[in-house]
Amino acid sequence: MDRSEITVDVAARLVAEQFPQWADLPVRPVKLNGWDNFTFRLGDAMSVRMPSGEGYVGQVAKEQRWLPLLASRLPVPIPSPVALGQPNAEYPWPWSVYRWIEGTRASTSGLTDFDGFAKQVAGFLTALQSIDGTDGPPYGQHSAERGGPVGYWDEWTRRSIEVLKDEIDAPAATACWETALASQWERPPVWVHGDLTASNLLVSDGALNAVIDFGCSCVGDPACDLLMAWNFFDDESARTFRDGLALDEATWQRGRGWALWKTLITIDGAREDGADPRVRGERMGWRFTPHEIVERILQDS
Repeated sequence: MDRSEITVDVAARLVAEQFPQWADLPVRPVKLNGWDNFTFRLGDAMSVRMPSGEGYVGQVAKEQRWLPLLASRLPVPIPSPVALGQPNAEYPWPWSVYRWIEGTRASTSGLTDFDGFAKQVAGFLTALQSIDGTDGPPYGQHSAERGGPVGYWDEWTRRSIEVLKDEIDAPAATACWETALASQWERPPVWVHGDLTASNLLVSDGALNAVIDFGCSCVGDPACDLLMAWNFFDDESARTFRDGLALDEATWQRGRGWALWKTLITIDGAREDGADPRVRGERMGWRFTPHEIVERILQDS
């Protein structure tokens, strides 16, 4: 099924067919959709979340099983599944109904106290990492390899450095990347969100109100959850964010590697598509342009 075929009308027909008690509720698009999943608002109190491709189907059962457990142990709300939808002749994959969470996505316009916000985000991650991950889902395709070794993306990262060598400090980027590859998480795996970016953080009255989109969640190395230190927080709030997490220097170096990988592939991918990298960064809630983020990463050695 092509992504373009996942529409409001398809979602409405799925709801009406499988959950007739909600058939009269309006189904509406949301302002900002993700890549792995499409979300539609269902009435005022619920949402429909549908994988956009077969590679993301594994996220459905994971979220249905684990999000209720995580929710009871976290300081702010996270998505709460209400029902599990099944494939039909029109839509080939399982899907979910969730409770709707109010809030606006984190941005410079909705926040004034970035230092306080950094403390709240660090507090959320600390609570998440403290949840027993013994039986949790290990990293893999369902998590886009988040939580695993950053070296999984070695070939892609080095290719991007080569492609962008006239736009960035390629030797410094290579050194940063190789430093990230030099260590690994040697403690028991912990819960990670997997896509902790400003567009997945909801704020209300200037404070963290909820964390959404756990599609890439798993248990593993928490380094993949540190990217906001470079793409959203300024120097002062980044220090606050760092101070709020009990992580060693090697983990922060791997976090730099994750941040470098994500930023480089965003620039490289936009170039290939004839798009503006800044627009793609803004979609993810990045406070700085992709090129500014690369500079911040490389200066933080």
